[in-house]
Amino acid sequence: MQLTLTSDQRLIRDSIRDFAQREILPHRMEWDESQHFPRDLFQRMGELGLMGMLVPEQYGGAGLGYYEYKMAIEELAKVCGSIGLSMAAHNSLCTGHILQFGNEEQKQRWLPKLASGQWIGAWGLTEANTGSDAMRMRCVAEKDGDEWVLNGTKNWITHGITGDAAVVLARTGELLDSRGITAFVVERGTPGFSGGKKENKLGMRSSETAEMIFDQCRIPEGNVLGEVGEGFIQAMKILDGGRISIASLALGMAKGALETATQYAKEREQFGQPIARFQAIAFKLADMATSIEAADLLTLQACELKTQGKALTKESAMAKYEASEVCVRVATEGVQILGGYGYTKDFPAEKFYRDSKLCTIGEGTSEIQKLVISRELLKA
Repeated sequence: MQLTLTSDQRLIRDSIRDFAQREILPHRMEWDESQHFPRDLFQRMGELGLMGMLVPEQYGGAGLGYYEYKMAIEELAKVCGSIGLSMAAHNSLCTGHILQFGNEEQKQRWLPKLASGQWIGAWGLTEANTGSDAMRMRCVAEKDGDEWVLNGTKNWITHGITGDAAVVLARTGELLDSRGITAFVVERGTPGFSGGKKENKLGMRSSETAEMIFDQCRIPEGNVLGEVGEGFIQAMKILDGGRISIASLALGMAKGALETATQYAKEREQFGQPIARFQAIAFKLADMATSIEAADLLTLQACELKTQGKALTKESAMAKYEASEVCVRVATEGVQILGGYGYTKDFPAEKFYRDSKLCTIGEGTSEIQKLVISRELLKA
């Protein structure tokens, strides 16, 4: 397990850190207040290699690994969780699904556009009435000649309106059949495919979350990823890697919240001295830092298993569960340390606080992570 950065990784980190300070920090509150999704920013991120980090160079990607990917999400999330979230969803879900399960023609067709940031990716599994209970999905695809006809709605989709290409999971078999779901790639502009309601969210407000609607949407046979009926199994494998993304996102925001609180505690004076000298505050900072380090190690462990191509269902669920819960606790304590200032939009503490909660919900709630972990522990 890699515990220190290589010289190349430090250069990548510094480049991303500089980009975030220059291109994201000056605008983060403006984007948050207006719920603006900065589409052009992601094209510039593509030029840095951030939109195809795990994609091999032969398909226009950066050809990097999960350690670099984790680090990149963290650096973005330290400044703005929304941007880190959109970058993670694009890489690990849509792009990652095509990379892992697409054939050569499909990879050549879609990956270069996604890896460059020319296209933004979306991934559609969740529906209004089927979140964790995905096998009851109502979005269906029926074969008609050499095409599939897709009907239904997907909800809570990152880039549901803006995404240029979406990997969509639809039922092609019987209800509750784990081999009755198939993955399709649907391009924006396909007749019958449209964006729906954009959600007005508590946090992560500049990461677009919206419906995707399919009404007699005809999809060519060549847009099926893998085999018909393999979609649910594919999705579960994609979510194993996706949990590393959310753990990294949570770590980045937690580290950002800790940095904000630490700096404030050093500068804010009460009773003639910085509040950092009071044990009540110093101990809060110690607890925050220790929790972050523990969650970081769990995430690094998951990265190592992913790098080695080993099973990581339990470890990635542990990383996602712990890091997301730590993020909420650290962000909450950050607001508390800043006191009244932490409750205002003049400091980033309140934004970390609002954004953090998504990590305990998205890509499987904390309760679902505990279910996954316990099932793995209790396997015969």
